[in-house]
Amino acid sequence: MTVSPSRDPGVYVVWLHLPHTCTISVGALGCITLPSGHYLYVGSAKGGLRGRVERYLKPVARKFWHIDYLRAYANVRAIWLRRGRNLSECLLTERLLALPGFKEGPPGFGSSDCRCRTHLLYSPASPLLRLETGALFDARLQAS
Repeated sequence: MTVSPSRDPGVYVVWLHLPHTCTISVGALGCITLPSGHYLYVGSAKGGLRGRVERYLKPVARKFWHIDYLRAYANVRAIWLRRGRNLSECLLTERLLALPGFKEGPPGFGSSDCRCRTHLLYSPASPLLRLETGALFDARLQAS
């Protein structure tokens, strides 16, 4: 299902595919080595989902958030959305880690403003079926 994101606040999950193992410099986190595979980045958009999603579907112009450093090497495959004012990206990360096949990504990635270990999850295999059957999201945007 492809839908237009709303201007409502909410949480989201960006699915990225990294075709080759690489070492990247991620701002204050320093250099991290990421194996090839699939990554889920969990975030929130208190100012509205539309602007955040549109940013992730465009080429990286300016590296501001941790995900921007990863997007320079990985392809965005899809973005899942959940609308709501009181949703927690931290709780969503915990729920996704409870699904089989997901592992924590590098410590501190995307979680510099909370107490979570990370907001980046890794899976060597495609997470599509696990996310589609989890009933956690309102919509999925397919990247082109």
